Amino acid sequence: GQVLYEKNGDRQMLIASTTKIMTALVVLEHAAPDDVITVTPDHMAEGSSMYLKEGETLTLETLLYGVLLCSGNDAAVAVAQHVGGSVKGFVALMNEKARELGMEHSSFANPNGLDDEQHYSTARDMAKLARAALENETLMRIASTRSVTIGGRTMTNHNKLLHYVDGCLGLKTGYTKAAGRTLVSCAEKNGQRLIAVTLQDGNDWADHQAL
Repeated sequence: GQVLYEKNGDRQMLIASTTKIMTALVVLEHAAPDDVITVTPDHMAEGSSMYLKEGETLTLETLLYGVLLCSGNDAAVAVAQHVGGSVKGFVALMNEKARELGMEHSSFANPNGLDDEQHYSTARDMAKLARAALENETLMRIASTRSVTIGGRTMTNHNKLLHYVDGCLGLKTGYTKAAGRTLVSCAEKNGQRLIAVTLQDGNDWADHQAL
């Protein structure tokens, strides 16, 4: 909760797939990892994907690996519809959670982070979100996994810091052309946990290691 360094911490910016930290947190607060979901055509989405196939059945936990490791936009829509009844219903839960966490300069419009004028946050708000995510053991277990074979798929985490930084607990990468590279990370050393957030940073891996 203590800020050690900041630059433009309250500037509202696009956050791309770091959005999925919020998606996973809200999902886990409203549903069980062993819930079973059947994939429908509605779940397909543009951009990064875990390549869901219509008609297949997967556990919520498998889909969350797809959300947090592969950054699957399809998986994010699937879990959002399961929890919220619709994407719109889920987005309402995301914004409610943001208010609860004191994310005063944030607005969510979808569960995957695709560019939208009503979808933005700040580095400070995303740090608040990361702090809440760290309290969720299931979310952190998934986010810190380097690679997993589950539900007939092998998925590898996009977060290179898990290899670069000793004690990295994971969190989430993101990228769209408009948002640039976004990254939320956390590492633990000697019992102290530090969170780093960068938005629109083309040198994010190195910057997070330095921070």
